[in-house]
Amino acid sequence: MKRKTIILIAVLVLVVAAIYYFEQSKAGPADLGSGGEEQEMPAAQKKNGLEMPPMPEVQKQGKPPLKDGRWPLAPELVGLTGYINAEEGLQLADLEGKVVLVDFWTYSCINCIRTLPHLTAWDAKYKDQGLVIIGVHTPEFEFEKKRENVLAAMEKYGIQYPVVQDNDYATWRNYKNRFWPHKYLIDADGYIRYDHIGEGEYDKTEKKIQELLQEITADVDEELTGLADKTPTVRTTPELYAGYAFALPRGQNIGNEQGLQPGKTVVYAFPLQMDHDTIYLDGTWLSNEDNLEAKSSGVIALDFTAASVNIVADALDKPVMMEVLLDGQYITEDQAGDDVEFDDGKAFVIIDEPRLYNVVDADVMNAELKLKVSQGFTFNAFTFG
Repeated sequence: MKRKTIILIAVLVLVVAAIYYFEQSKAGPADLGSGGEEQEMPAAQKKNGLEMPPMPEVQKQGKPPLKDGRWPLAPELVGLTGYINAEEGLQLADLEGKVVLVDFWTYSCINCIRTLPHLTAWDAKYKDQGLVIIGVHTPEFEFEKKRENVLAAMEKYGIQYPVVQDNDYATWRNYKNRFWPHKYLIDADGYIRYDHIGEGEYDKTEKKIQELLQEITADVDEELTGLADKTPTVRTTPELYAGYAFALPRGQNIGNEQGLQPGKTVVYAFPLQMDHDTIYLDGTWLSNEDNLEAKSSGVIALDFTAASVNIVADALDKPVMMEVLLDGQYITEDQAGDDVEFDDGKAFVIIDEPRLYNVVDADVMNAELKLKVSQGFTFNAFTFG
């Protein structure tokens, strides 16, 4: 009996560890075929923790598929729809002799956003020593496909390295990738020597960058950039989607009795009791594939556990003032996120472009968030930290 108890405890520990690990990254949609499903890897390519599938023959370019019997040849960039800070037609083959870091990201993903200060710091420090960072921007939501939106995000986060738009998921599929963010570190011969899913392990990644740079130059500064790791360390409310094509396949739904009704406009009212970690609506809302759209003045309610709360939102015709209340009162300045403004006794966020807005930033709490909005407001998801 005692042995069974020990085994059960060990299994539970492994499950909790797995949940924590994958909360540091965002899984891609499940309907992307090889891009969004689990893939069984050959034993030779499971070494060193790499999750790379066999490389397509067309990408081998006369090179062996494995280096030293263990490092897979990096797939090429394919099917790209845009190039920013990069020459059109950019290929990894053009960068032979350089160390390349390929980073899959999308600009409204909070997990990606928290990694960007590290990427920009590495770019500034190591680009003259042989490092090339390529951000492969693979959009989650439709608005993230627009070049001007990606450009605005790059300016906001200080991204000066090349970014390519992978709007059709072609390069994502070629890498058999499944997560945002996911970094692949490629050596001067074009082989993947290290990869990392999600946030964290920044010092380890930077030391690997230095190691690969030292293979091509002796002039490598080994001092680490030393930026703070802001990866959440406590369990929070999980990411919650609003669009039915994202929420329903994940087993998510709003808490109102009517639920999400794809393509329909529904009048909602708050129930007397509301569950934790569940979105509730008041007012008239249209259920779209990747968002909920307010067709009248409305309120969103969510009982959450987190230190920070973000909403991916937009306004259709004109900017929308989104009022922010915490436990029935306007949020205070010491609890408010970076995008919250204060005027005439109100706390609010001006929603005027499609992006992630930070509405709560405090110590970890369990609280009820209410957001008051007007017609034309849309939102795609809540994320937490």
